[in-house]
Amino acid sequence: MAVLSLRYFGDPVLRTPAAEVEADFSSDAALATLVADMLETMDHHGGVGLAANQVGVTKRVFVYDCESDRGHVINPTWESVGEETQTGPEGCLSIPGIRGEVQRAETVRLRGQTLDGELVDMEVSGLLARCVQHETDHLDGVLFLKHLSPEDRKQAMADIRRSEWF
Repeated sequence: MAVLSLRYFGDPVLRTPAAEVEADFSSDAALATLVADMLETMDHHGGVGLAANQVGVTKRVFVYDCESDRGHVINPTWESVGEETQTGPEGCLSIPGIRGEVQRAETVRLRGQTLDGELVDMEVSGLLARCVQHETDHLDGVLFLKHLSPEDRKQAMADIRRSEWF
């Protein structure tokens, strides 16, 4: 396993929608290595989720570790369950030091597959639901900044321009 290089705000890969994974997951050693490396990278940087395009790979894969639940999802999709929402602080490993209040669905149904080809079909709430929505946004080429209020987005952009990493 290896810690992969993160891509940061401004890198075009973060705005690029990721492609569906079509390989036979159980025999794709490169995909298994990607998932293992993404988990190690997420742990190294103290994240709760990481999408493949955050490490420069445009495949629909994300990993997560939140609320005692750790795993990965290939070709994820989600849909809201009910109309209840949650608003809370959100940040991103690809936009270090920037946080903002984001409204998300409180509960979502997550679907996809694992490396073993097992179907993922689970209903999640709270932080894991926020993570699922944030990471699938990444896979669609969308950053959490899009979900900020206009005033908060303006402030976040000013903070980004002043940051050492930008």
